[in-house]
Amino acid sequence: MTTAERTGSGFLPPDLEPRRTFALVAGVERYDINRRWNLRGPARDALRFARWLTGPAQVPAGNVRLLLSPIDAPDTLDWSGPPAMAALRTAHRPATEHNVKSALLKELPQCDGDLLWIFWAGHGYLGPRGELMLPYTDAHPGEIRHLNLDSALRWWRTDLVAHRRFPLQAALVDACRVDAPRDTRWNFTSIDYGGGSSVPGRRQFRLYASSEGETAENNAEREAGRFTEALLTELGQRSVREGVAGLAASARTIQRTFREQRERGEGSQLPQFLVDRDWDACSFLDEDLPGAAPPRPAPPRATRLDQAAWDGLGALFAGRSLPRHAYEAYAWAFKAGGCTTPVGGGLPGDGLLDVAQDLDERQGGSTGMPLAVPFVRFLADRAAARDEAWAAALLDWVRETRARLALPVLPPPPSPAPRTALDVRLDVPPGGEDGFLVRMWLRGDGTRQVWESQGRPVGLDAVRGELVRQLALLGAARAGDPAAGQPYVAVDRIEFHVPYELLDADFDQWPVPRGPAGRRRALGLLYQVVVRCPEERADTRAEWHAKWRRLCIRGGRDPEAVRVVGDAEAASDTLGLELAAGPAPACVLAHTTAAPHDGLLEAVLEGGVPVAVWRRGGGTPAPALLGLLAPAGPDGGPDAGALDVLDLPARIRDVRRAAAGVGGGAAGAAAGAAVQRGAHPGQRAPGGDQLVLLWDDPDDVPGLRPLACPPDADP
Repeated sequence: MTTAERTGSGFLPPDLEPRRTFALVAGVERYDINRRWNLRGPARDALRFARWLTGPAQVPAGNVRLLLSPIDAPDTLDWSGPPAMAALRTAHRPATEHNVKSALLKELPQCDGDLLWIFWAGHGYLGPRGELMLPYTDAHPGEIRHLNLDSALRWWRTDLVAHRRFPLQAALVDACRVDAPRDTRWNFTSIDYGGGSSVPGRRQFRLYASSEGETAENNAEREAGRFTEALLTELGQRSVREGVAGLAASARTIQRTFREQRERGEGSQLPQFLVDRDWDACSFLDEDLPGAAPPRPAPPRATRLDQAAWDGLGALFAGRSLPRHAYEAYAWAFKAGGCTTPVGGGLPGDGLLDVAQDLDERQGGSTGMPLAVPFVRFLADRAAARDEAWAAALLDWVRETRARLALPVLPPPPSPAPRTALDVRLDVPPGGEDGFLVRMWLRGDGTRQVWESQGRPVGLDAVRGELVRQLALLGAARAGDPAAGQPYVAVDRIEFHVPYELLDADFDQWPVPRGPAGRRRALGLLYQVVVRCPEERADTRAEWHAKWRRLCIRGGRDPEAVRVVGDAEAASDTLGLELAAGPAPACVLAHTTAAPHDGLLEAVLEGGVPVAVWRRGGGTPAPALLGLLAPAGPDGGPDAGALDVLDLPARIRDVRRAAAGVGGGAAGAAAGAAVQRGAHPGQRAPGGDQLVLLWDDPDDVPGLRPLACPPDADP
């Protein structure tokens, strides 16, 4: 029997018609859990599927349970179409847990029908047993309630649905199928709807927008899922009976189209059937078709670590805290394994073994590589500069594990982005003389001193002059052997290590001559300029390190890491104690009118906060600092959770440049748009060029001798 014959309509109930067809149609764009989860498109996709149901398929509006949670007001959506769409516009409900469960597990099972459609567009995650979890709009971090689709479909196969009802059930899901975040911030509860005894003869068809470990892609221009677009193109003007009879053929066409797009580099997702069976339980795999190419073998599941590997990791990780590059290693492990990094960011645990265990439990990608192996390889690469012995031991573990488990070749991790910093340290002379003791040193591949005041205090004007001279000398110097074509030294950042009293100084405004005519540019337009004050943190080292460590293991993005402080809080005598109370915040944005030395900076240092941004001299910046620095969220407002705190030195420079009217690619354009929000027409918004960034990275404090010691003395 040919595939064409097998996919005919003979297996359909003879009285299958629109009035005996029912549907749950859900589109979730807005999530209470976090604005970063919001995404545009799913509500529109759900409406478009409902438009096919009530249009060409002629399903009555009363048979459709439409659940929508759009980002914007529902009335802004396109409700055009057949008259039934007007009824759905009135009857639709938000996609909350209560509404979804009421529709799917109470209302629809009481209906007398032959065919059930389930269409869902929104976020999707895989649970520990591979079950597909579809979060509701009212999910929250403490308990991420969701529709367990696998459990719901099992329930629908049982006698809890009357025996003669709904012999055909089709689930179409336009959602990602990536592993759920497993750190303590995201609590995906275990959900199972139970069920009765299975009813023979019920047939279920499932088509997912992506394979395991893959994301489902959106057409950004149309704000629509690529899978939904392809599906609706296939359904076209078909009746409900034609759509069901040809569903397997449509699914096969969609899969082929996406595979061809992937091979051309035009997309990455691949729609997947859960089983390779048609409605009549016959195979409809591509190799059944005449002239079809041989099937691609199913991707192997990732190999699990054996006991010897775990014993080795136990010894290697014993007594070690998470290094600063742990999140980068975690993210790269997924890339090296050929799969998608979990959405949400951050590490799944507070220890190296916790992270390795999480990775080992993951599905993995097409390479079959256990994800813990590239994680350890990345750690070894970054540890080489600071702990050669540990790095060598990690590499030995990778080599032995690969050989023992016969693992594929593992490419080396990417090299860290090169960065060269010029440090300028100013100390108050021990004798109380005017001026400062000064040292400058260059940090890149190594650290070398470039100038020192030799125990003689100098004024800030002299410091500026020497800094300009050193920048000119460095700009003319090669980073290595000129004969080998080594590039010239390019200083990215200038870090001023200063006493407390100088934290608000205008270092970023120091003029620097540029070009043949000696045009003067502000230092902060040319370089990332930050101030540091590590010597003032002797009493809060534990808090300082804890906050930085949490920031790093969150990958720099964490809504709890950023705290906006206003005038009332800055004036509080207890602000420092509040800031020190936990591992967050790690960054303070001061939206204040008072001068920063009037309590704010003291509280920041007392609280162990490593990063702070304020406007020099006080005065509330317009717009607010969060609006200047953070990307816009789905609602158009600044999203603190999307602000990459670890990228603030570069971000602040972009804002300074935008305030001066200087473009700079996408980042500069975004900064310019933020700076201009709130400005009068024809004016530049104030505050962007007067920002000060305190940047005290506790992992990056050069251990040089005090400047009061002579050059040949021990510190």
